[in-house]
Amino acid sequence: MSEPVRIPIEAELDLHAFDPKDVTSVVEEYVTAAAATGRREVRIVHGRGQGVQRGRVQAALDRHPLVTQFWDDPASHLGATIALIGKAPRPT
Repeated sequence: MSEPVRIPIEAELDLHAFDPKDVTSVVEEYVTAAAATGRREVRIVHGRGQGVQRGRVQAALDRHPLVTQFWDDPASHLGATIALIGKAPRPT
């Protein structure tokens, strides 16, 4: 098993650098980490193409308990999704 890849938690995540099979887990972990750093809005770049990655990203966002809302970024012509994040639960 390989070591986890550490990425900075910025306002935007470009998924082009990730293997498509890892997209769902990357999005889930990114949203959780973004919430923990106090980010309330993130932009996830998935690209255009056939819409497969867009579907995976939006399905992951739809299931994520911290995502309150998401939509296609109108400036990207279906190549990115913007998500609003609620507050992360306090650690126990």
